[in-house]
Amino acid sequence: LLVMPLKIVLRPGEKVAINQAVILNGGEKSELVLENKASILRERDIMSEEEADTPAKRIYFMVQMLYIFPEKDRYYQQKFNQLVKQFIKAVPSSTAIVFEIGKDVITGDVYGALKKCRKLMKYEQEVLKHVTA
Repeated sequence: LLVMPLKIVLRPGEKVAINQAVILNGGEKSELVLENKASILRERDIMSEEEADTPAKRIYFMVQMLYIFPEKDRYYQQKFNQLVKQFIKAVPSSTAIVFEIGKDVITGDVYGALKKCRKLMKYEQEVLKHVTA
């Protein structure tokens, strides 16, 4: 299995988290080339616990924690399972998306699960629009 290097270009002042270390780019645009597998999240993809203010965002936050802290996967997996159960109970029509996220988590594609969580957050917004209308 050949792993291709990953090139990340950071704007001045932009942050990136790589394997639990937050890196802040200084004055100018810079380029990082990662030669091995690492957990990487750009600043725009990082959600704080305070920002996780809806059920779908809480699921995203838990998946993010699984991604950043794989050594605590049992704890975060348990929390994730509880949130998913509650979400499906409240919004049964979300089952297909939630299962996709769960499948990615189980197979170890946690980054892929994070991307699918964005779909879930959009879906949650749509459902909320219909409920309030």
